[in-house]
Amino acid sequence: MFADVIVDINNVEVDKIFEYSCFGSTVQAGSRVVVPFGSKVIEGIVIKTKEKSNYSPDKIKPILRVLEDIPALTEETLELMEYVCKTCYVTRAAALRLFLPSEMRKGKVKDHFVRYINLTDDINVEEVLLSMRKSAVKQKELIEYLKEKGKSLCTPLSDRFGASALNTIVKKGYAQITKEKYLRSPYKDLSTDKKSVSLTPKQLLAVNSVVNTDKTVSLIFGVTGSGKTEVYLNLINKTINAGKTAIMLVPEIALTPQMLKQLRARFGDNAAILHSGLSAGERFDEWWRLRNGEARIAIGARSAIFAPVENLGLIIIDEEHDGSYTSESSPRYSTIDVAKFRAQKNGAKLVLGSATPSVESYLNAIDGEYNLIELPDRINKKPLPEVEIADMRKEVRRGNNTPFSSILKVELDECLKNGNQAIIFLNQRGYSKTVICTECGHVQKCDSCDVSLTYHREDDALLCHYCGAKYKMITACTECGSPYIRYGGTGTERVVDELQKLYPKARILRMDRDTTQNKEGHFKILSQFANREADILVGTQMIAKGHDFPFVTLVGILDADMSLHFSDYRSGERTFQLLTQVAGRSGRAENAGKVVLQTYSPDNPVLRYAIKYDYINFFKQEISVRKATAFPPFTDVVRILISGEDDEKTLAVTKAVYEDLSIIYNLNRDKFRFFGCMKAPLKRLQNKFRYQVLMRITAKDRELLDEIFERADKYKTRAVSVFMEVNSNNLT
Repeated sequence: MFADVIVDINNVEVDKIFEYSCFGSTVQAGSRVVVPFGSKVIEGIVIKTKEKSNYSPDKIKPILRVLEDIPALTEETLELMEYVCKTCYVTRAAALRLFLPSEMRKGKVKDHFVRYINLTDDINVEEVLLSMRKSAVKQKELIEYLKEKGKSLCTPLSDRFGASALNTIVKKGYAQITKEKYLRSPYKDLSTDKKSVSLTPKQLLAVNSVVNTDKTVSLIFGVTGSGKTEVYLNLINKTINAGKTAIMLVPEIALTPQMLKQLRARFGDNAAILHSGLSAGERFDEWWRLRNGEARIAIGARSAIFAPVENLGLIIIDEEHDGSYTSESSPRYSTIDVAKFRAQKNGAKLVLGSATPSVESYLNAIDGEYNLIELPDRINKKPLPEVEIADMRKEVRRGNNTPFSSILKVELDECLKNGNQAIIFLNQRGYSKTVICTECGHVQKCDSCDVSLTYHREDDALLCHYCGAKYKMITACTECGSPYIRYGGTGTERVVDELQKLYPKARILRMDRDTTQNKEGHFKILSQFANREADILVGTQMIAKGHDFPFVTLVGILDADMSLHFSDYRSGERTFQLLTQVAGRSGRAENAGKVVLQTYSPDNPVLRYAIKYDYINFFKQEISVRKATAFPPFTDVVRILISGEDDEKTLAVTKAVYEDLSIIYNLNRDKFRFFGCMKAPLKRLQNKFRYQVLMRITAKDRELLDEIFERADKYKTRAVSVFMEVNSNNLT
């Protein structure tokens, strides 16, 4: 017997299939194995077994050992690997790493076993206690404890009664120790109160529409608070009852405990969670529960789309418009595209849900490619919260230099006076966005990146939000020596500081990347706010989506037009989505909600559509602009990004790539809407200079992508990286 193996080395030079003999080993496709490779011993994945070899037996090395009894990867996974390689232009090893917990590779994490102690079955406890010496006090107490409690963990008993007492009663045959596998289950203390919920007629219609449609993909277009989650849960229930498995994706790690809580209440231990915020052991155990079939529902953020479930019947992607569903590091995959592949392969249903669908998804829905389902009303029959615009230009003219408009202050006063809660949204963490010298105008920048540093008051430090570098706060300008330093822009830290001055008795929580760095960070803050242990929650975009707080009656949106001015064709769409989502956190229960939207561009049409929750007219305008300017979904934006530490070498490679790709452009000008070479918007990042060749190709001419990649990829060296991305989520 022989096996085709992919070795775990992410290098194009070894991106090949290697043949090994597997006589005496139980090897199947998908098995993780250890093999000799050159002078090393390395892990690999078997992708195929066969009876005959293409080579002479004396040239074939043997598989040294198989790492697990059950193949780690399924047959579907191996096909998905080929799909990822083809669409993301990566090696097989890089694609395979998507399917395994990172710590599982190279044996960094394994099954965890714990020791239990229990009294021997046939002993007479009273006789044993009478026969023991008077001085054996701890041994007697331990035996009495075990008689009352039964089988118990060794470690706490050893701490309580002493290791000597524990070992002695085992040695004498009074007790026995067993080793058992211990599941490291995340969020063990998550309360799971089961609620009986009856579907509304529209929700029931939505469920039946997904079940009965002959289309693979359904788009549920439902306003915030319209009850999409209950539709998802009912669809999962039907899928599990049919003997199949399900994957449920949410855009933020912050949302996974909330969704897990609802899934556990409904399905118990049948739900397993997968995301990067878990410990290595938790992720390993949850992954194997899914692989073994002990759990049949996977819940998580983007990477959970690769969950090792078989017989897949349903994939749900909540807030499908969210940018986090597109990977920004290699492999640069689209979660929705991967989900479509898995759904079609398994004959499963794919459900996309959003109050603000992506332009591409909504176009597919109205064109009939997707099954469109609409939930236009909130479940509580209440109207969407009223949105009031605060013109910050007028506020500045009145001498108001605080982050809060007079309208927002009045509404905050009223909200807190009535015992309700408020959310203040600002998509900028830190204390201030920039530190500027008032004498010479110099802005403090990162030494490694072409970006300004953000001041973080809690650390009294300057941080780069791109590479994570940390600098001491300056007392004088590094350019001219002036001590006159000014803070420019406002971050969440400063907002909390200002709120505390305005409302000294208010309990305020802050939720951003700085306050949620540990595993329980998101969950702890959201639980505190949900339990009304705080009056105001200040946060970045992680508070904008999916959360349901019944006592929130006010949402304040600061710098609402911040994302409008990014040089990205999606900036209007992202702004509309973000504002609509965060506004939807208000008034979700009995009390009416209010939203105050602060802006310096009150007449911008995107904001005007957002305050009316008018997605349809926003879409009509956006799609007509995209068509006129030849941007996705009517074209594919292809970027070849070239980066290296030596500017001259990087520029030389950029010119070579551009000249080579010009051949394709000159032969296919009718298929291109744009072709150009330039510096990347972020000219330097993590000490690397960056250039790009940018193209827009008509969407129907995707056959050019393979040729573009092949021509560009050959210029990659150790000193200069060259990679291609298609319709990237971030072109900076």
